[in-house]
Amino acid sequence: MENNKDYERDEIFTKRVKAGKRTYFFDVKSTRSNDYYLTITESKRKIKDDNFFYEKHKIFLYKEDFAKFVEALQDAVDHVKNDLMADFDFSQFDVEPEASESNNDNNKFGEDLKWE
Repeated sequence: MENNKDYERDEIFTKRVKAGKRTYFFDVKSTRSNDYYLTITESKRKIKDDNFFYEKHKIFLYKEDFAKFVEALQDAVDHVKNDLMADFDFSQFDVEPEASESNNDNNKFGEDLKWE
């Protein structure tokens, strides 16, 4: 079995987004050959037999797919906002800059995920 200490060393950057009962983690990790990829983890707190546990779902996103992923995510969000719920005021969900965990947060998805 592989040692977990090596796994922890590979994490370069992490961003946590709390969303009600769910928390999303965006983690940049490196491979042994110094290549980078992104993992997106959804963690949901659940109760079973009076004990808490976390149900996790993870997506691995590789550099060659970053642009396609960000574009598809932005298209889907725009479709909901502009076509399906055009009359809804989404500004109530905007994050104030000082309340943000990072000064690099942007309203447009993926603005800070440029890999050049």
